[in-house]
Amino acid sequence: MSGLVDQIRSGLADSLKKALSSAGEKGTLPEVETPAFVVEVPREKENGDFASNLAMLLAKPARTAPRRAAEALVAELDLSGLPVEKVEIAGPGFINFYLSSNWVLAALPGIVKKGEAYGRVNIGGGKKVQVEFVSANPTGLLHMGNARGAALGDSISSLLDYAGFEVSREFYINDAGNQIEHFGRSLEARYLQLLGRQAQVPEEGYHGEDIMETMRGFVEKYGDRYLDTASPARREIMVKYALAEKLGAIKKSLGEFGVNYDVWFSEQSLHDSGKVTEAIERLKESGYLYEYEDALWFKAREFGVEKDEVVVRSNGIPTYFAADIAYHMNKFQRGFQWVINIWGADHHGHVPRMKGAVKALGYDPDALQVIIMQLVRLYKSGEIVRMSKRTGQFVTLEELMEEVGRDAARYFFVMRSADSHLDFDLDLAKAQSNDNPVYYVQYAHARICSIMKQLEEQGGTMPDPEKAGLSLLREEAELALARRLADLPDEVASCARDLAPHRLARYVHEIAGLFHSFYNAHRVITGDAALTGARLVLVAATRVVLANCLNILGVSAPERM
Repeated sequence: MSGLVDQIRSGLADSLKKALSSAGEKGTLPEVETPAFVVEVPREKENGDFASNLAMLLAKPARTAPRRAAEALVAELDLSGLPVEKVEIAGPGFINFYLSSNWVLAALPGIVKKGEAYGRVNIGGGKKVQVEFVSANPTGLLHMGNARGAALGDSISSLLDYAGFEVSREFYINDAGNQIEHFGRSLEARYLQLLGRQAQVPEEGYHGEDIMETMRGFVEKYGDRYLDTASPARREIMVKYALAEKLGAIKKSLGEFGVNYDVWFSEQSLHDSGKVTEAIERLKESGYLYEYEDALWFKAREFGVEKDEVVVRSNGIPTYFAADIAYHMNKFQRGFQWVINIWGADHHGHVPRMKGAVKALGYDPDALQVIIMQLVRLYKSGEIVRMSKRTGQFVTLEELMEEVGRDAARYFFVMRSADSHLDFDLDLAKAQSNDNPVYYVQYAHARICSIMKQLEEQGGTMPDPEKAGLSLLREEAELALARRLADLPDEVASCARDLAPHRLARYVHEIAGLFHSFYNAHRVITGDAALTGARLVLVAATRVVLANCLNILGVSAPERM
């Protein structure tokens, strides 16, 4: 589904191609193959509504000055059917197109009629994409890094869905390996302590209050039933109980945050199903493993990594890296054509190792894309918030939602690029003012809903967008708003390609600003029925764009504030 902007861009590109062909036939330009040129929206308004670099790309193959090539092209341009008022050659040879002032108004009826579907494009063509995000150890509570990853991963998934990809959201459960061993010993120590026995939580174990809470629940349910059970069997029972509880809490928190996964994938299942062994055998067969000091090593240095990596220890136990390799092999075996991981900044060094392993398994390393997400700092009253009442260490996702609500948390986490450090201002996130970006955007939507309610109370109705006299929209504020509304399909495509939900947040904030400027300067419901009808179509289209953008970002579009 393409928007008006894309249709005009395509129309201009076709006209330029035909002009080049015509110039070649007439001999005003040599007959050359059409280069890969662009028709784009210039940054500066004075450079027109659209501009093309075709003439500059022709300089070398046509052996002519770019401006001369531009003159030959412009002379052959047939722009019938396009709302072009003027064409100029600028700078070294840009061809700038100036459209009629009200050309964007043609987009408004389509926006209103498409509704929730407006902004959907099909650059993905149904390509299967997996987005794996959060994947927190199921041994504790979700912290700010997990929360940012959840908002980013879910928004990226929604963007990709809007852009025509077939998207699967996945959470990788780290339920195997050393951390589970430490988890079991920590649970056992708390269990024994609660029942009056001497026990110490291991130094590398889990010391949070939430572990004590879990074991209080265990004691309440089972009492001293396992007090004299052999330690390994007892720990296995406790880990099973605690993992179920922790995963349940993680699912609940993420669900309340508006994040719902298609797949919860167990690391342990890779070992149980033989996938880890299969991955190791494949790497052996392809010559990327070698034995040293009774351990098996992956030749990571062949992929530009500083040192090789152990995949099977000298005791025969596979490393976490081996399971991670098997997990990525499994992703591609499931038919995903684009695999996206969102990792914390501490995983930066793991990226080339993982891409190397993917290549060693025979898959395209470029099909794996890793987004490295930087840290979050919480501020309150101008000071950094470090401690959580519940964990004694970090503020949890639940605590954040209690403090500022889901909408503000979601919006604030995607306002900045993933690779930027994020300073999260709790006071600003709660403020009901124009300084709070999520409030500012939601208030624009609520204002429009209020206008529609006022219309209903006055006995008025929405006009048919196709029949409304949109040519009456001549004010600068009206045309500026309509122009940006027409850009949503382009914005979705661009943000999806670059996995950049922060740019969509910036776009919807701009739409809200343009709407507030229009609303503050002009009445919507006026004494002029025709003008009222035109403005109602404009604000209805604005409501569609605001709601669709907020929906992609996982933020509600309230009808009242």
